[in-house]
Amino acid sequence: MSNEAIKEGEDELEVTEYVFEIPPGQKPERIDVYLTNSIKFATRNKVQKAIDDGRVLINGKIAKASRKVQPKDKVVCKILKPPSLKLIPENIPIDILWEDDYVLVVNKPPHMVTHPGFGNRTGTLVNAVLYHLGKRDSIEVELDEEYEEFDESQIFYSQDIRPGIVHRLDKDTSGVMVIVKDSKYHQPLALQFEERSVERFYYALVWGNIEEDEGTYEGDIGRNPRNRQIFAVVKKDGKYAITDYQVIDRFGVITLVKVKLRTGRTHQIRVHFSHNKHPVVGDTDYGGDKLAYGAGVAEKKKILIQCLSKINRQMLHAKVLAFNHPVTKERLYFESDLPDDFKEVLSILENNKDKLL
Repeated sequence: MSNEAIKEGEDELEVTEYVFEIPPGQKPERIDVYLTNSIKFATRNKVQKAIDDGRVLINGKIAKASRKVQPKDKVVCKILKPPSLKLIPENIPIDILWEDDYVLVVNKPPHMVTHPGFGNRTGTLVNAVLYHLGKRDSIEVELDEEYEEFDESQIFYSQDIRPGIVHRLDKDTSGVMVIVKDSKYHQPLALQFEERSVERFYYALVWGNIEEDEGTYEGDIGRNPRNRQIFAVVKKDGKYAITDYQVIDRFGVITLVKVKLRTGRTHQIRVHFSHNKHPVVGDTDYGGDKLAYGAGVAEKKKILIQCLSKINRQMLHAKVLAFNHPVTKERLYFESDLPDDFKEVLSILENNKDKLL
């Protein structure tokens, strides 16, 4: 086993190299399974990333996950070890909807990452909230070997550093978020999300005309087998997911929907609507950033191209959040206004509704 360093983006990442000589008598076994079982703390996701990045070699050749190890094979695997993470308080404006001594409710703007991670060390909501809470000195966080990636719970529980992000929104999703100011209130509030006692409603503009006034999408969500950077509805190795929706308005080739999550999987709304042929408008990962419908009629096409020209993200907004205060137990309800880009697209659609229907 050896150590080396590589550059990835702005982060210097340490690489641990593992070398295995497959002994006689070894039964054929998929390389991803073999490495996961053979390397301490190597989760299957971490091994899969190494395979996807071409950092696993068998007899000097880049290996696929389906390749089975055989006796006398020489296997080389390079696993990335996350560097330490420095939290830097930054004077970034925050749209505060409500605040007391225990929790902070904010309206996250689009294009802001929730917490620091690889490639996003600064400019995040956590950086902004740290400054808002009076922190000025940088905070060094050492990430443990067994973690696949940055996990904010390492900060909350191991070092008692404030603030605590209770739930996440994607970088390009806007809307209401609640943050605990003290780590001891994180678990009680996080439990409400786990038990689904919170109310969360999103507004989304999706491609196509959803015929039913309301409905439900179900389907297990896991890593997309063709592109592990995104997610998909999968038949195996996924997590159960269920999404309810209600149509608010129709514009012929685009529908405005109100969405409620009954589970909280990564990219759940975006994946479920895309899987059902209604990708979120503007979503570059799931097919919403091009004309999914209406391209065959010149007049409609012109209007829809105008809509896409006004945005550079998915039209998804966390509009409503309600939860019980972790200390007073009072039920709190918050609703945030739609951001300007969402409003602008809606205005174009409303003004041209007769041409789109």
